[in-house]
Amino acid sequence: MKLNELRDREGATHSRKRVGRGIGSGLGKTGGRGVKGQKSRSGVAINGFEGGQMPIYRRLPKRGFKNIFAKDFNIVSIGRLQVAIDAGKLDPKATVNAEALVAAGVIRRAKDGVRLLSDGDIKAKLKIEVAGASKAAIEKIEKSGGTITVAAKESAE
Repeated sequence: MKLNELRDREGATHSRKRVGRGIGSGLGKTGGRGVKGQKSRSGVAINGFEGGQMPIYRRLPKRGFKNIFAKDFNIVSIGRLQVAIDAGKLDPKATVNAEALVAAGVIRRAKDGVRLLSDGDIKAKLKIEVAGASKAAIEKIEKSGGTITVAAKESAE
């Protein structure tokens, strides 16, 4: 094969539609838009318009809100920590915090902190510093002989 013999695969490219170029093309006169009316003109934007009837998005009540101050935590289970320790990615003697978890590849990036949940079992004796933890997770860590420090909740001023 030579460079001048290179071609796209059959059917990989489509020829451009030349709209409005005479009746012989099959897309002449109205250019595939049908006849007259708003949709045959340019600049049509009628999404959500229901012919003058009150649109559904205005008939339905508004609900809920987005809390812009909500914290976005990384969720990590105890079982996931044990898997990382068994794989040799997490050092059980060092303090386990967000930076250590990122370095070990347990979480991709530290958001507003790590929240520890009790899914799975832990055998290792760990010293953990997290932003939040469930009661069951705290119990499991202390039962395995480890210590856990949960960051103090900031008081609302």
